[in-house]
Amino acid sequence: MQVVILGCGRTGSYLARMLEENHKVTIIEEDYTWVKRYGSNIKSTIIIGDAQDEDILEQASIHQADAFLALTRNDNTNIMVAQIASRIYNVPRVCIRLTDPNRCEEYRKMGYFCINPNGIMAQYMNDWLLENPFGSINEYNKLFAGMEI
Repeated sequence: MQVVILGCGRTGSYLARMLEENHKVTIIEEDYTWVKRYGSNIKSTIIIGDAQDEDILEQASIHQADAFLALTRNDNTNIMVAQIASRIYNVPRVCIRLTDPNRCEEYRKMGYFCINPNGIMAQYMNDWLLENPFGSINEYNKLFAGMEI
């Protein structure tokens, strides 16, 4: 599988390390200092640049990607580049990391796979604290009815 990851922070670099043994991984990162988190023995391709620039996306071979994951800390950037990957380059699997649970819910309704790390973490902690069995990510990755954050 060919995977393009936007963002080389903790999540992006960790995921790339997990995937790079068996898949072709390209990471797009705007700030080279974040790439240092990745460590040594890099097997993934790293491209330094702004993923909102289509030249950078094409350099990352987005047109050949089987999956695109937008994992920066900026919800707006993640949304914009994920839509470009999906709508312009027809990447079949697109994942968006969104810190705003309301936005996450709205983009999920539009057909995107969205992950809200804060909500997932809170719900796992709740189950741990109450000694409930852990649920699936789909159970945790949702906004509670009537809740606005």
